[in-house]
Amino acid sequence: MALSKPKIPDIPQHFLECGVEDCERNCEFYCNSCHQQMCKQCRDQHLKISENENHEVVLYQLRKRQLPVQKCKIHPTKDIDIFCKECNIPLCSKCATMQEHQGHHFTDLETIYTDKFKLCQKELSKIHNYFIPTSHDLQREVREDATEVKQIMDSIRTSMKSEAESLKNMVDTVLSENIEELHQIEKSLLEKLKSQEKTFDDYIAYLSDLVKEFQSYLSSTKLTNFTTKLPENLQIKSIPETTKPVKPEFSSAQYSKKDVAKLLGKITETNREETLRRVKPMETVSFSTSIKSTSEQDDDVKSDKKQTLSLSDSVTKVREFNVPGVDNVFHISQDQSDRLWISDNDGNLVQTDLQGNVIQKLKTSGGRGYHTVTQERDLIFTDKDKNVINRITLDNKITEFIITGDWRPHSIHSSHINGDLLVGRVKGKEGKITRYNKTGKELQNIQRDNKGQELYGIPHYVIENINGDICTSDFFNGVVVVNKSGQHRFSYKGQGFGFRPYGICTDVLGHILVCDLHTNTVHLLEQDGHFLSFLLTEQQRVYAPCSVCVADENNLCVGQQVSKKLTVYKYLK
Repeated sequence: MALSKPKIPDIPQHFLECGVEDCERNCEFYCNSCHQQMCKQCRDQHLKISENENHEVVLYQLRKRQLPVQKCKIHPTKDIDIFCKECNIPLCSKCATMQEHQGHHFTDLETIYTDKFKLCQKELSKIHNYFIPTSHDLQREVREDATEVKQIMDSIRTSMKSEAESLKNMVDTVLSENIEELHQIEKSLLEKLKSQEKTFDDYIAYLSDLVKEFQSYLSSTKLTNFTTKLPENLQIKSIPETTKPVKPEFSSAQYSKKDVAKLLGKITETNREETLRRVKPMETVSFSTSIKSTSEQDDDVKSDKKQTLSLSDSVTKVREFNVPGVDNVFHISQDQSDRLWISDNDGNLVQTDLQGNVIQKLKTSGGRGYHTVTQERDLIFTDKDKNVINRITLDNKITEFIITGDWRPHSIHSSHINGDLLVGRVKGKEGKITRYNKTGKELQNIQRDNKGQELYGIPHYVIENINGDICTSDFFNGVVVVNKSGQHRFSYKGQGFGFRPYGICTDVLGHILVCDLHTNTVHLLEQDGHFLSFLLTEQQRVYAPCSVCVADENNLCVGQQVSKKLTVYKYLK
């Protein structure tokens, strides 16, 4: 039994059901006379009643909008339901008979109300399909420009520091060379002065010896042998000549801050004018608000493959069937237009067509988002017990494709853009997304945001959006979206009622659809993470949705945890 959940707000997405009591068929028609929606069978029964033979029954998308009840102030028992063209005011039928309105022309107010309603719907469609998405695109472009500016500034800072470091190194080199040159000059001068000092040592020694010689003469009879002229050995040699060294001088460099700035380079702003951001013309966007039947949509697609898709005003159940060979529907992978791979939580994996006919069946180690189909239609699935990723080719040849080491592979997706494999991996309490190419070569690991914070806990479902974003349903961290470079774009954690994300998929418009087991709903997000609506709720008899896949003709396939039932819905027009 499902647990009681918080009340989900009323939303515009809903089933078109027949309004006749006890009828559960889909609505196709509308009675403008009694304002009741009905299926084809109930319409036929309705018109068979004689009193209804003049009722106006039209296709639901051509219906008139029921007027809000407003009583006439002059005739309180009458409803205001007509419009006077001359007086330009709404009236009741009794007012129209009064003297001041004689000869005037009147229009059914319900017709005017319907036209105005359609006009408002068209404007709302413009806002939702053009102005809001375009604004988000431009906002994203502004953010990308901001990121680019930061990157450029970081690059310039790095270059400036590099230039300064280079200049510092050059200064150190020149200083070292100058000091070495000064050292050599000093060495040469000191050697010369030392030589001169030795000369004086020798001369002083000579003088000392000469003094001794003279003293020996003074106390000796040698004086008697003196002539008037001293002997040569007693003649005093002149003092030796020496030179004073020429000392080097240092001339300080003459430079200013401006000179240094020239050496380090200069920052200049370009004089190019700012250009306006390109806004896609509104004429390229479809703003149709009418609701078409499934067959009419099929005919339109066949006749015009370039038809612009948009969200429908309602969700219509296309088919429903039980999947043989599984106990529940935990994960869905699209094979080709009319085939799906479906698995339960016990490792049963079956290939089925859209009528529930099983084509083949495998027994695996199981998991949640653990299988995917490549562009070549090979089946890829993880084996979390052996930490390997297996490949099954169309000829049913099974090979161990990738060994993931001590990281357990939990989820996998094959890119429809370039064929890369995105694998959600877990080791202990850590999680990450790893990108491999078609040959199994590891290309990229995504684990933390730019602040170093862990992005993933248990990434149990992973998908790629049309813009290359990697969208992950994480058991602990909600919906985590990074761009193709691995930079964190946003995380989505529900609408305040509790959030337990399971299966996730994207569609041709870039919407992100994710199952929420806590509130029994499927959330619909824009590709920038803005919540649009609860696409499916318990009101549409959806219980414990845990897998989603946009498959054949852009229809949404939904699997449930509590049964083997697969339900297909149309939600785009």
